[in-house]
Amino acid sequence: MGNQYILTRKLLGLPVIALLITGNYAYSQSTDTLKARMLNQVTVKGVRASVVEEMPAVKGTYLTAGKRNEVIKLADVDVNVAEKNARQVFARIPGVFVYDMDGTGNQVNIATRGLDPHRSWELNIRQNGIMTNSDIYGYPASHYSAPMESIDRVELIRGTASLQYGAQFGGMINYVTRQADTTRRFGFESTTSAGSFGLLSSYNAIGGRVGKVTYYGYFYKRHSNGYRDNSRSDANAQYGRIHYQATSRLGITAEFGRSQYLYQIPGPLTDSMFAANPRQSTRARNYFNPDIYVPSVKLNWQIGDRTQLLWTSSAVLGARNSVQLDAFATVADVMDPKTGQYKARQVDIDNFHSYTSELRLLHQYRIGSVEATAVAGLQYMNNDLHRRQLGTGTTGTDFTLSLTAPFKRDLHYYTNNIAFFAESQIRLTDRLTVSPGIRVENGETRMRGTISYYMPENLPTNISHRFALLGINGQYQFSPAVRLYGGWSQAYRPVIFKDIIPASVYEQVDKNLKDAYGYNAELGISGQWSGLHLNISAFDLLYRNRLGTLVLNDAQGQSYLLRTNIGDSHNRGVEALLEAQIYRNNHLLISGFISTAFIDARYQNAKVSAGTENKSVNGNAVESVPRWTSRNGITIRYRTVSLTTQFSYVSETYSDALNTVQPTANGAKGLVPAYSLLDMNATWRIRRNLSIRGSLNNLLNRQYFTKRPTFYPGPGVWSSDGRSGVVSVSFSL
Repeated sequence: MGNQYILTRKLLGLPVIALLITGNYAYSQSTDTLKARMLNQVTVKGVRASVVEEMPAVKGTYLTAGKRNEVIKLADVDVNVAEKNARQVFARIPGVFVYDMDGTGNQVNIATRGLDPHRSWELNIRQNGIMTNSDIYGYPASHYSAPMESIDRVELIRGTASLQYGAQFGGMINYVTRQADTTRRFGFESTTSAGSFGLLSSYNAIGGRVGKVTYYGYFYKRHSNGYRDNSRSDANAQYGRIHYQATSRLGITAEFGRSQYLYQIPGPLTDSMFAANPRQSTRARNYFNPDIYVPSVKLNWQIGDRTQLLWTSSAVLGARNSVQLDAFATVADVMDPKTGQYKARQVDIDNFHSYTSELRLLHQYRIGSVEATAVAGLQYMNNDLHRRQLGTGTTGTDFTLSLTAPFKRDLHYYTNNIAFFAESQIRLTDRLTVSPGIRVENGETRMRGTISYYMPENLPTNISHRFALLGINGQYQFSPAVRLYGGWSQAYRPVIFKDIIPASVYEQVDKNLKDAYGYNAELGISGQWSGLHLNISAFDLLYRNRLGTLVLNDAQGQSYLLRTNIGDSHNRGVEALLEAQIYRNNHLLISGFISTAFIDARYQNAKVSAGTENKSVNGNAVESVPRWTSRNGITIRYRTVSLTTQFSYVSETYSDALNTVQPTANGAKGLVPAYSLLDMNATWRIRRNLSIRGSLNNLLNRQYFTKRPTFYPGPGVWSSDGRSGVVSVSFSL
């Protein structure tokens, strides 16, 4: 409705401009005999079949033909952006598993196709094309967390994008920041939100263009007391971008982003605690604090009509800090009656020094009558993850990284890696496109440092990353609006820091650890027909060399634990999205969507330690992979007001490879029950520069949890939020 209004205004302005021109001409030429005529009003109406868009076959220096991809413009959907509500933001992307881990609004934790959702670390996470994974080889989690108010659109390409983006099975997700209004020298926009549990946030941005320079920047702060006791969080973020258009063909962009938050961790619960009161807390002295900086510089050079070069250099710098009493929910954090003090807490600090430089060259060429587009490039990464763990902290209650005894682990994880990649998009006919590609990875990771309880000669670990990954994608365009797409692409995931650190003197690390590798395959059809949008695909994901622990005996017959590759997993499934316009007239639009995925993820040729023995888990379900995920909604839009009601269903999952059903007494293992949620979101676009959003999340106040983590933030039950409400007011000048 808003686009229709703007277009009508512009068309109505044409006769006015014509009258002004003819009037001025008549004034200067008194002999002019031309007569002015008022034209009738013209209104152009468009029927938009879907909210989810797809990328063009060539986007910048990236090739997307033949790959499942989705684009969601946040201005077009009614969602709770103030709290980064991922089940609403990604509702129309089928199969996205949302892990509610550490406080609503702090970070997005998602996975696709049955992968691990911890801080989205199976995905290549980007902001404006800049990678934000903290250390793709050591700790691939994305601790950087930009406010969702700053995001214009979210782009997602599934796992067959691994050749162009790098080491990951889940694919690439790109958060594209809002742009400056280039028609103005200075502009200002602001969003203020208030809601349940003490939520208060403020997002303020400026932007504009002066000559050849375009600028944009924001400042953001948010506070929340949290749904659970002792779950307060305070966040802030800053961002700045300057683009200099040196010539019509050469542009340089510098960006700097920072995100920081302090989250009070309320601690895990047992199942009985959760049933009695899901809002209770078992910890009041635990804290988590990431502080991440992402600077970058891009050079975009249109060398010729058919050739484009993009050179990007960036870094991820900063720290991940935590202060915790790390124990099961059954271990109470109480004062010692003899000393009158609490136990000393554990301090862990990760410092990230991750540097990336990538050169990409796109060239359009012909082979006889066949047109093609090729992309080739080099990516160099130099990372140093400095991990200090098991430091003895204070007995106090506030957040402090002070130590009373040194760290028991002081380690560096050094990585140097260079990758060459090439992909060509060949248009064999007007309808058929085939895209073969290759990525060659060559690098090494070295772990060095000290562990107080570990023999120095057993510690040094070197892991080589040498792969030649192949892939091919294709699509057949039945019509401009309907395509059949599919592809197969190899992928790998490096052995990360967590996988190889021995937890105790009774553990050893396999010196012949192998990176996980495998492939993604998909086949689907996407199309639009007169108010109907359908995208359905089947996928096959093989994940070899999963990491785990086995029980072995040494030469003296003593048992020990070995951290090593324990087997494979195979994920298969179907992802389906249906969007439809149910009713439409001049002022009213009723539309709906169904976004559903079925995933069958099973272990193959795998065994894990179970007490004092190893047990086969062949055929067992992979943990934290629901067989069914379905999100469905209906939107009613009347003039400038819209209301979306969304129903979500996630089926039960297992918390461990042994598929333990009965919960353990400490809540660390057991079935994660299925859950259903109802959300309502509304938007009132009062004027072009003023709007109000409102959200009612978990309207029926269902008590649920999404996962039983095996490590941070601690094994056990972590309650997700009950019913809450948020109101956001946005305006621009």
